[in-house]
Amino acid sequence: MKVLVYSSKTFEVPYLESANRRKHKLTFIDEALSSETAMKAIGYDAISIFSADDASLMVIEKLKDFGVKYIALRSVGYDNVNLKVASRLGIRVAHVPAYSPYAIAEHAVSLLMALNRKLIESNQRVRRFNFNLDHLTGFDLNNKVVGIVGTGRIGSVMAKIMHGFGCKLLGQDIEENKELIEAYNLSYVSLEGLCKQADIISLHVPLNRETHHLIDENLIEKMKTGVIIINTARGGVLNTSHVIGGLMNRTIGALGMDVYENEKGTFFKDHSHDIPKDDVLIKLNAMPNVLITGHHAFLTHEALTNIAETTIRNLDGWVHGKVLENELTEMKDVV
Repeated sequence: MKVLVYSSKTFEVPYLESANRRKHKLTFIDEALSSETAMKAIGYDAISIFSADDASLMVIEKLKDFGVKYIALRSVGYDNVNLKVASRLGIRVAHVPAYSPYAIAEHAVSLLMALNRKLIESNQRVRRFNFNLDHLTGFDLNNKVVGIVGTGRIGSVMAKIMHGFGCKLLGQDIEENKELIEAYNLSYVSLEGLCKQADIISLHVPLNRETHHLIDENLIEKMKTGVIIINTARGGVLNTSHVIGGLMNRTIGALGMDVYENEKGTFFKDHSHDIPKDDVLIKLNAMPNVLITGHHAFLTHEALTNIAETTIRNLDGWVHGKVLENELTEMKDVV
């Protein structure tokens, strides 16, 4: 099968080539899929895309006209794909349902620890040979209340890690995980109840109609003063302007984010020589209690290996006419 790999990153190409073992003819380009770049897929049976690619209605219609039959995502999330249109046009779509929940959960903890213990500021001082400790005070995680919104694969690992710190765990999800209740004494509560009680809130939900701007000013008003919010899920789960308001009035003590609501067109690229135009991102970057990483929570050897192997396995299945367990249908198009 001829496959055009959009948004290919230098770090992931060796993993995809190793998993492929020359079974498919892979062509790598660093450009993202868009209405303008869709024509590059002419002559290809399949394309592979990442979370920042645009597979909306118009783009998918163009892909159909160009003869593309398959779309293999290299991500868990698929809110960038119009599944309804893909299904109607007979383009099959599959994703990577899980690659390494440990990678994401461990990154979330890294953000939390760096914020709480002021590690970035401390390191910057030491680099200037300033060993003053003023304003570097954090708090013990032991006995703190951690609210985990979304207790699936990643949220479950987060619960395990935070339990190890001696934290009291609250969970919120549409389904309760009995294993977490039994193993870590996690208590399920309403989202409002979680926000009222938690010292730390970590988000691990997909982006859909129900979770878009899940964290807004109404919930922020109910949060404990000084709460730390960690988002390694999807940027749109936070209403960013409302969160900035919470940071400004000090209801939110710190924010750690690996994803950003307006990251499309910005993340995964070097803009260090550009004049920044995103006022929201500029404001967030200027705050000493905000730590942003560029959507790289997934970036571990294990995760990249699993992503590549699952992507190639999806392509293999299509070649052999199989119905894939990772296939996405119109019924899942909830965004």
